[in-house]
Amino acid sequence: MSRPNTDNYLQLFLNDIPLMDVRAPVEFAKGSFPQAINAPLMNDDERHRVGICYKEKGQPKAIELGHQLVSGDIKAERIAAWKRFALQNPDGYLFCFRGGLRSQLTQRWLQEAGLEYPLVSGGYKAMRRFLIDSLEQLTASASFRILSGKTGTGKTRVLARLPNPVDLEALANHRGSSFGRQVSPQPGQIDFENALAVAMLKASHHHKGPIYLEDESKLIGRCSLSDALRARMAEAELMILERPIEERIRIIREDYVEDMLAAYCERDGEEAGWSNFSDYLLSALHRIRKRLGGERYQQLHQLMESALQQQRTQDNLGGHDAWIQQLLVDYYDPMYDYQLSQKEGRIVVRGNPDELVAWSGA
Repeated sequence: MSRPNTDNYLQLFLNDIPLMDVRAPVEFAKGSFPQAINAPLMNDDERHRVGICYKEKGQPKAIELGHQLVSGDIKAERIAAWKRFALQNPDGYLFCFRGGLRSQLTQRWLQEAGLEYPLVSGGYKAMRRFLIDSLEQLTASASFRILSGKTGTGKTRVLARLPNPVDLEALANHRGSSFGRQVSPQPGQIDFENALAVAMLKASHHHKGPIYLEDESKLIGRCSLSDALRARMAEAELMILERPIEERIRIIREDYVEDMLAAYCERDGEEAGWSNFSDYLLSALHRIRKRLGGERYQQLHQLMESALQQQRTQDNLGGHDAWIQQLLVDYYDPMYDYQLSQKEGRIVVRGNPDELVAWSGA
């Protein structure tokens, strides 16, 4: 028995139901959903040509042109791709922009190929609207707790141990500082918002109690939090994570030196990976040179170059500790102390990782 089409957007997102986006690649790139893959009915050029025909000659001629462009081997290849997805994801659905011509044609061609496969009624537009509305509603109604702490205290690691976390940095694929860029690119703003809405829906439906977020500024790399969410975060209870400076240096070295070098080498190979990793560190420092001041920047730059040389020639990471400690103590900590002084009335607990996790009831 074939499954019906669906407009139960909540269950699609709560259960990570696989979705096949049959819009053109350019549309998919502008924004889609975390569990969606792109298997287009028309590529970008075909869609462009059909769009021009629609404007100049109307819908019937545009549909006729579309059938001419997507025919023969091209049509067979696309149907084969849809069948692979459908067979691999028997609980999934397909969608286009509004749940109209493209998804219905995809559905019909699959049916002619012997496979019944349901679509999402309303398509991308309706699902996107549902997520925007859900995120606004949850931002207004949910209870939040914010995990804060100095740079290097390992907030993201502790956040994962709390009862109901939403990891904003993971969703944005960025650690939130000048050094926060990852090897893979950040999502676009729409993809970030969609992923955040899905994460918030899961947090509110699968767990009781507050949602735990890491203390972030409005921008996480290039991904932006809404003013409404920032306002709610700015009034929420604050948990302060504390660690000795030695542990913070170790964590920074692990996250920004060891892990980043491994990621660059995995992507680019050993030689190019090393070169790109070195550029990553030095350019991150360069981006904050004005705030550091000329003399302090030059000193840190020399320490960093010396550490990289020592790492490269002697396979010794110890040289990094000097610039990390100086950057933490002289740059990041004073900024954090000032910001925290404006939030004293919101602090509900301070402690090490285990103490905060125990306090949260995890």
